[in-house]
Amino acid sequence: MTPTSDPTKDPTYRPLTMPMPARQPSPSEPNALWRAGSRAFLKDQRASQVGDVITIVVDMNDAATLNNVTSTTRASGESAGMPNFFGMETLLPKAVTASSLLSLSSGNNNAGTGQIKRNEAVTLSLGGVVTQVLPNGNLVVAARQEIRVNGELRELRVTGVVRPQDIASDNTVKHDRLAEARIEYGGRGQLTDIQSPRWGQQMMDILLPF
Repeated sequence: MTPTSDPTKDPTYRPLTMPMPARQPSPSEPNALWRAGSRAFLKDQRASQVGDVITIVVDMNDAATLNNVTSTTRASGESAGMPNFFGMETLLPKAVTASSLLSLSSGNNNAGTGQIKRNEAVTLSLGGVVTQVLPNGNLVVAARQEIRVNGELRELRVTGVVRPQDIASDNTVKHDRLAEARIEYGGRGQLTDIQSPRWGQQMMDILLPF
């Protein structure tokens, strides 16, 4: 398994930029316990700064059904002749009829049927860290988890942007509250390798045109 490390050191990591509203200076109010722009009167333990840990709950149960039927028919015909052409039509061989020198016809018939049925369910929870605090207060979070069972390694990755208001009191946030969410659930190992086609078969699928 790969060692635990800072997600911002990953070669594929890129800082996130989002459209931000213009900054507004908060007025100074002496002898006041409340500060303009504050989100809470008392400090809580929810993630709010870079490096804070947050739990992301992924509970997906998606289903989709698509049915497409296409049918097209086209027929066309063209004919051309030259009954009279300065009397030169008489020079044509007797087997040639001047009034029907050319005749073209074509037909096209196409029918297609497609059906897609998809049902996916993913339920998991994993811890992540806050990698950025955007100027408007939103948090960029990244979570990675690896689980090895015998020779099979499962990899979980979740990234996205979350509002501090959407973080629950137990420091958890649901996946549907993440903007620009990227959820990856995969793995590698002996079972995954057996279920995958050999590299020779994959090359043949790429190279063969039919």
